Amino acid sequence: MGLNYKISKTYLSKNRRTKLADLVIRPSRLTALNDKIHAQPYPGINTDNLPFFVPIATQATGTTLIHDWMWEDRAIFFTELNSLGGKVRLADPHRVFVDGPTKLKGAQIVAPPALRPAVMVLAAMLGASGKSTLRSVYAINRGYENIVERLNKIGARIKTLN
Repeated sequence: MGLNYKISKTYLSKNRRTKLADLVIRPSRLTALNDKIHAQPYPGINTDNLPFFVPIATQATGTTLIHDWMWEDRAIFFTELNSLGGKVRLADPHRVFVDGPTKLKGAQIVAPPALRPAVMVLAAMLGASGKSTLRSVYAINRGYENIVERLNKIGARIKTLN
């Protein structure tokens, strides 16, 4: 899609068993792919990471087809980004067309009950201008320990409301 980035040399984590590398993302002009984005076996896109390509696709010039063939009806949740100003069209319960680029703006959204789509909405909100409110975040809190604190440590400004 044209992402401009730099990857560091690999190094070992604190546990001395896991290899890591740092990514530096540079300003980029993203372009929709001619082919669909879909989950595939290694070294392809992991099915758990597929939803995160939806907010990325909102920033790419052109139309991106995202095909979530593995999970029945999960693609329906991708249309939640329309509340943020995205242009996500549902083709069927497995596929969406994402038109871009679009400027995402703050909104109030009830989090989808599925973990990955809920975090996808959260990620899109982090990139949106203005204030957003994400409600019913049980699935996110259950799936990602201390996510608010961890995101705030790297520059997010998230406040938990009771």
